[in-house]
Amino acid sequence: MPINSPIVAAVVDELQKIKKLADKAIEQLSDDQLNAKIDPEANSVAIIMRHVAGNMRSRWVDFLTTDGEKPERMRDREFEDVPQTRGELMAEWEHGWHCVFDAITPLTDADLQRTVMIRSESHSVYKAMSRQVAHYAGHAYQILLLAKHLLGPNWKTLSIPRGQSEEFNRRMLAKLKGA
Repeated sequence: MPINSPIVAAVVDELQKIKKLADKAIEQLSDDQLNAKIDPEANSVAIIMRHVAGNMRSRWVDFLTTDGEKPERMRDREFEDVPQTRGELMAEWEHGWHCVFDAITPLTDADLQRTVMIRSESHSVYKAMSRQVAHYAGHAYQILLLAKHLLGPNWKTLSIPRGQSEEFNRRMLAKLKGA
């Protein structure tokens, strides 16, 4: 579906980057690591994924017409250890992201000033999107940190490896000059 707003396009681009970062960290984890907690009060990657997916379903289904905190959500249950296969967890995660992109992609610049409700509080569509980008980025970085901790020396970096910044910058500059 074509995006009809440069602002919406920028939001979609940022959300795609956030998802890609989290997905690459999740891919590196074993099933046991997905459910591991670094202490008894901590959330596992699986719990964070369920929470994010639950938030996405609640916020983005019927986004423009209903409160973003749906009565059926049961947020507290998202933080419980629930036995799930990796496939079930990934399906829930992907469904949440589909809810986000299906709701945001068709928005126009005119839609950005519309008012939506989240927990009975009014937000412009733009503010609601901004709020959720920050929320999802925060959880993506939690997932990344947990994955990096759990994998230790087996972690495969998702950005420029240590000690390679100058070489990366040289390659980028050469690419720009070649273009």
